Amino acid sequence: MKIGLVRHFKVKRGYPEKRFVTQKELFQWLDEYEASDIEVGETSLGSIEWKRCFASDLPRAAKTAETIYDGNIIKMKELREVQIYPLFKRDIKLPFLLYPILIRMAWLLKHKSQLERKADVEKRVKAILDDILSQSDENILIVSHGALMMFMRKELLKRGFKGPKMKTPENGKLYVFEK
Repeated sequence: MKIGLVRHFKVKRGYPEKRFVTQKELFQWLDEYEASDIEVGETSLGSIEWKRCFASDLPRAAKTAETIYDGNIIKMKELREVQIYPLFKRDIKLPFLLYPILIRMAWLLKHKSQLERKADVEKRVKAILDDILSQSDENILIVSHGALMMFMRKELLKRGFKGPKMKTPENGKLYVFEK
C-alpha cells in the first residue's frame, strides 16, 4: 500500500507590499491568501495507480487535486492547514516576516492565543488517517498543506510506513510513503 502526499500548487497571492504590517493587515492578507488562485504546475504521479484521492476543501488544495487527479476527489475540512490566531489584543505594526516566527513560537509554547494546539493537530491527523485507511488498503493520494503534511509524515512513520524526509514540502511535489 502506498500513500502519496502532495502540497497544493503555489498560490498567486504574493507577500504584502509593505514590510511592516499591523496584525489586522496580516490577517487580511491571510484571508486573501486563502481565497487566492494557484499557479497551476506539473506533478509527476509516477507510474503508481492512485485508486482514491482525498484533498483539503480549501480552494488551493482542491484545485490542485482536480488538476493532478482524474477520478473522484473526497474533499475534507479535516485536511486544512493548521489554524493560526491573532497574538495581540492591540494592533501592533511589526515586520511581516516576524509574524510567522512569533506565531510559531506562541504555538509551540502553548500560548493561550493559539486555540489549536500541537496535541490537537496530532489528534486530528491520527483521526484523518484512521478514517482514510479504514476505507481502503489501495494506493491513496492526499492533497493538503505544508505544515499538516509534516504531521502526516510523522504519523505515517509511526504506523510503519517508510518515506522521504521533508523539511518544508515543495508545492506540487509528490512524497510517497509505502508499507
